[in-house]
Amino acid sequence: MTRQNAPLRIVAIGGGTGLATLLRGLKPYSLEPGTAPSSRGGGRAVEITAVVTVTDDGGSSGRLRREFDVPPPGDIRSCMVALSEDEALLSRLFQYRFRTGRGLKGHSFGNLFLTALSEVTGDFAQAVKVSSEVLAIAGDIHPSTGANVTLQARLADGTVVSGESRISRSRSPIESVFLEPRRCRPLPETCDAITRADIITFGPGSLYTSVIPNLLVEGIPEAIKRSQAIKAYIVNLMWQPGETIDYSAADHVAAIHEHARMRLIDCVLVNTRPVSPVLRRRYARERAGPVESDLVRLREMGLTIVEGDFLEESDKVRHNSEALAEAVLGLARERQWRRLAKRAATR
Repeated sequence: MTRQNAPLRIVAIGGGTGLATLLRGLKPYSLEPGTAPSSRGGGRAVEITAVVTVTDDGGSSGRLRREFDVPPPGDIRSCMVALSEDEALLSRLFQYRFRTGRGLKGHSFGNLFLTALSEVTGDFAQAVKVSSEVLAIAGDIHPSTGANVTLQARLADGTVVSGESRISRSRSPIESVFLEPRRCRPLPETCDAITRADIITFGPGSLYTSVIPNLLVEGIPEAIKRSQAIKAYIVNLMWQPGETIDYSAADHVAAIHEHARMRLIDCVLVNTRPVSPVLRRRYARERAGPVESDLVRLREMGLTIVEGDFLEESDKVRHNSEALAEAVLGLARERQWRRLAKRAATR
């Protein structure tokens, strides 16, 4: 493959439903027209790599990590489904949640499948790889670390809270988060994908429990800093109760840089479409409001701003997968074109 025909390489970092939303929008671009979905070769127009946080300790994931001492599979499962070739069958199977059954009630089939494969292979990352092949996903998914880590938070009142689910219910503002054990390493494949990326995205998703935990893994911030990719933060649409009440877009970026201990973000994607009054009132009852796009402060931070209508409303406020993917791909194409132009100029 010539450099001009090289695929766009996208590394998406995050967790939860936010990352799955972006991946779902990117999936159709991962194949050229007429290319079989199972192709892993040059027919792919876009190479997608998802780096997913592994700190969930609630629900089915939390039960499995406590009983089997494995990283939580829930966020990984959601990303697999988002990139799956067949969302109508296998994906529904992976998302199926048992409603009855002693010991089974509340578990999803995908979580059990990943846990069982971890036991069979002896390695969670290998289980993720094998599961991805079963679902024929349009990309690669890596846990941010293969270690079974716990997320902890230091709150403004001085207390330390352990566990993602407890952190999300905190009444006192979060000052910082950290992993236990603190020294954990990423997969080599993750750092390699970061090095080769045209764009690295962060979010959307819960700032302290989905995005930042990935940056607490030893070596990941440094790999991102060295990468020539554009680094884009997808600003959340609403505050996260228990985490980011009253946070503006710039506050989100500042928290990322503080935890990474270096400046990483150089571009932000902000939504321009107002949230409907009906949903604003509904979210206000849960102490949540729209994230302010403080453009002046963002520019003062030296950030490039990409504005767009990224909003999708139903009974909740969510990012629009297609609009988000288009914006991310536009930035990736621009970065790849600049790289090619720079190489041509130096010949």
